[in-house]
Amino acid sequence: MEFELASDYTSSGDQYQAIEKLVRSIEAGNRHQTLLGVTGSGKTFTMANLIQRVNKPTLVMSHNKTLAAQLYSEFRNFFPHNAVEYFVSYFDYYQPEAYIPRSDTYIEKDSSINDEIERLRLSTMGSLLTRPDTIVIASVSCIYGLGSPDDYQNMMYPVKVGQLLGRDALIGMLCQLMFERNDIAFGRGKFRVRGDVVEVHPAYLEQTAIRLEFFGDEIERISSIDALTGSIMERLETYIFFPAKQFATPGDKMKKAMVTIREELRGRIAELESQNKLLEAQRIKMRTDYDLEMMHEMGFCQGIENYSRHITGRDPGARPYTLLDFFPEDYLLLVDESHATIPQIGGMYEGDKSRKTVLVDHGFRLPSALDNRPLKFDEFMEMTHQRVYVSATPGAFEQVNSRPDNKGYIAVKTRPDQRGYVDRKKLQIKPSGADDSIESFAVNKAGFPLIVEQIIRPTGLLDPLIHLRSLKGQIDETIELCRQRVLIGQRALVTTLTKKTAEDLTDYLKNTGLKVRYIHADVDTVERVEILRQLRAGSFDVLVGINLLREGLDLPEVSLVCILDADKEGFLRNDTSLIQTAGRAARHVNGECYLFCDVVTDSIQALLSITESRRIRQHAYNEAHGIIPQSVVRPVQESLQQHAYVSKDQNAVVADDEVVYDKAQVIADLETQMREASAMLEFELAAHLRDQIKALRDDAPAAPYQAVQYKRKK
Repeated sequence: MEFELASDYTSSGDQYQAIEKLVRSIEAGNRHQTLLGVTGSGKTFTMANLIQRVNKPTLVMSHNKTLAAQLYSEFRNFFPHNAVEYFVSYFDYYQPEAYIPRSDTYIEKDSSINDEIERLRLSTMGSLLTRPDTIVIASVSCIYGLGSPDDYQNMMYPVKVGQLLGRDALIGMLCQLMFERNDIAFGRGKFRVRGDVVEVHPAYLEQTAIRLEFFGDEIERISSIDALTGSIMERLETYIFFPAKQFATPGDKMKKAMVTIREELRGRIAELESQNKLLEAQRIKMRTDYDLEMMHEMGFCQGIENYSRHITGRDPGARPYTLLDFFPEDYLLLVDESHATIPQIGGMYEGDKSRKTVLVDHGFRLPSALDNRPLKFDEFMEMTHQRVYVSATPGAFEQVNSRPDNKGYIAVKTRPDQRGYVDRKKLQIKPSGADDSIESFAVNKAGFPLIVEQIIRPTGLLDPLIHLRSLKGQIDETIELCRQRVLIGQRALVTTLTKKTAEDLTDYLKNTGLKVRYIHADVDTVERVEILRQLRAGSFDVLVGINLLREGLDLPEVSLVCILDADKEGFLRNDTSLIQTAGRAARHVNGECYLFCDVVTDSIQALLSITESRRIRQHAYNEAHGIIPQSVVRPVQESLQQHAYVSKDQNAVVADDEVVYDKAQVIADLETQMREASAMLEFELAAHLRDQIKALRDDAPAAPYQAVQYKRKK
């Protein structure tokens, strides 16, 4: 296994020393090390070099899907010959099952799955089981329950040319792997049969299918084909089919699970009846009997994940299988923007437990449903052995566990709280050579500089200038500042405090003639990535957001950041948030940040102080080495949406991907959907489509590209 880093960049600034120190610390066996790197210092490039030097399968964790998508694009460029995978939650919309006792309100689970992200998740699982040179970019969803890796691996089915295997036997095996037969609508996770030819579209491939041709009971030929045209792309000698679903379970295990579920049901009914909870006993009996009948007849039921402990054969209370189980034992964990990711990891379990406990107590779920959960914080720490925390503003947890003092002692807390936070006032001091059990979370050796600073930017760029402005007239001044940037071809970010404010401000700015979009958590994952890509490409000039316009976003074209209501002290306006948000302008030579406030809070003062000190340090380095600051130049990242387009003029030079759709065709398609929704009495959806059509008609003229394929948004 070799990780092959392909890049025209070379280590410069603080990068070389940071790479060397981190490699030396990992080789010494330290479990905690922190890379304190300022925005624009090339932390991602340092991480890529670290992966190449350490040469282990690597998990890169991020706290949100948008940043994970950006990292995925960058690492794919750095490692084109290795398996770089993307693993985030595949729900565009998710309403968890819940019960509100006060109003006797039961809320059924509802969700919308993104097919493209599901494909990428399946690809991740397959790569981890078959390729040691795998890098996975994941969100915190990787600590949630997944199928057993042993079951998934045992259900993998290899075929090869010359193998004695009847066509009907192959069809039966594909059905066991949860593929569906469909001879008309051929798509991912389906297969079709034409005489002695079986064509299979693996769920983890987008445009490629596999054709198997039989001669009697022998596989005569295996080919990879274009799923749309059927044209042969490559002849294959062997191929391995993976299950078409993430939660794959052999039939014998499902039968055993149904037996143990029924045993738990009998015990639970007896327990509830002994407590005179007759309504709850009847409710759980009806619910579970229905689920068991569905599992027997269909092999599946709504909410089957709540029976995962029985299906995987785990003991009560045992941790669930997660993506971490698919990694080999010795792998490297890189926690990007750790100050936000670590607390998020610690907070997942308790929220899930409180919701499900109510369901169990009122007879909606069996107690085993509590074992379908995310990992606890200590379970996560136990399953990750060597970690590198990466952040411009490391939190208390990273600092405490990564900094031995000058006497060779480490300040540790016996256990962080449920959110992964460490209370500085309750720290204990222990020798660095003491027991390195999981209870302490610290096994660092004294003498290693385990908090490695990367302050100097190779580009020579200084931290953005910080300007303070009064709250009075902040909107009018923001408009004027944005107009000035647009006139010279630069981009701007504006941050607000609420989603409603972001949407209303976007509408207001549009009326002033600015090309503007908004982004927040209600915008689905793929669309968020596309919005950021279009901002860089120049499809619009101003992006309004709330909390997503912070950590890690790589937007070199942005030279202006406006922070509205900067003196409203709180999570969105604390020192970490302000430093991270201001840093979005640190990749442009003209970077400036305007804070609208009437009071200089402690957080604002912290931003001013740290910015000034870093500017002085970078300026001294530039003077000593004769560096002239230059803006970061980086190509626009790939879109997660897989579309094919043809240019009208093949010789035309178009600046990085612009909006590439035929607007007239899109409007016509949306109008058709609007009429269909209205006919089905789905007036809310119809109104939403109407607003989209109006926004398209009021926007810029049609793009210079002609679409040859357009996918309707689900």
